[in-house]
Amino acid sequence: MKLLKLVPDNTNIDFVRLRGWAFGLTLLLSVLAVGITVYKGLNFGVDFEGGLMIEERFAQTPDLDRVRAVVDAQGVGEASLQQFGDPRTITIRLPVQRGGDEGATNAAVRKVEGALDKAFPGAEFRRYSTVSGKVSGELIRNGVLAVVLAIVGIGLFAIFRFEWQFGVSTVVAIVHDLLMTLGFFALTQFEFDLNIVAAVLTIIGYSINDKIVIDDRIRENMRRYRKMDMREIINLSVNETLPRTVMTSVTILLALFALLLLGGHVLRGFTAAMILGIVVGTYSSIYVSSSLLISLGLRAEPEASDKARPATGVEGAERVGPRT
Repeated sequence: MKLLKLVPDNTNIDFVRLRGWAFGLTLLLSVLAVGITVYKGLNFGVDFEGGLMIEERFAQTPDLDRVRAVVDAQGVGEASLQQFGDPRTITIRLPVQRGGDEGATNAAVRKVEGALDKAFPGAEFRRYSTVSGKVSGELIRNGVLAVVLAIVGIGLFAIFRFEWQFGVSTVVAIVHDLLMTLGFFALTQFEFDLNIVAAVLTIIGYSINDKIVIDDRIRENMRRYRKMDMREIINLSVNETLPRTVMTSVTILLALFALLLLGGHVLRGFTAAMILGIVVGTYSSIYVSSSLLISLGLRAEPEASDKARPATGVEGAERVGPRT
């Protein structure tokens, strides 16, 4: 039985030749992501905002002003409404209830649920969640700390495992992936909660796995072809690992698309973040992290003992593939 190959054998794509365009595109997308995030902000969930969140599904698309008026009339605080998943599903956010205990929260939920059932026949109560302001502040700090420590730890690992250039290029690529994710959530206004923090950390883990595989192959080829130009070494290394990169990304995307279609609206934000992260992470591994090594001055210098003798065999290979 013939094996499925998404990438043909002996593929020789000149990735480095496009690094100028790739760097420009990366910079443009990063600036746009930061701008959108600052301008629109993230739609923080109750995990980070604190307060009470109620999810209600209506028989038909409701008038948001009327829903807001019904909720505000219950004396549970100013309501913030947002469509969630489809026009008939609405999330209602309320401030932390007076007293802050479970009894006050349950009373507010019952008031809102009863009023909406009466005003909108056929309305279905889906779920509610609540987080205190103190807890939400701690979750924000812990979430940011987890992401920062993950990036710093990965950068240090790459520096000690390879060279400092590998550490810098890896951190730059991961920060790019992170900015793309934040920009996506600011643009779509999907709810940003602890599930998305978990998705971001998973994206970072996937990205570093892909990047380390490519970096390790680059280092192997630097030792094997000491007289080869660095551009050719990077092209050779990326092409050699391309089948593995593409196959891994495609199989993960197949599972994620199935989860996006069948997993329900609760997992939609998490799944969308993962899909974006896989696509962007694969792009940055090939076009950003690897090509940036050239700009950072990484060179495959021959050892001193090699200069005193003529190179033979594999060690003396001058070039493989097209020179860029």
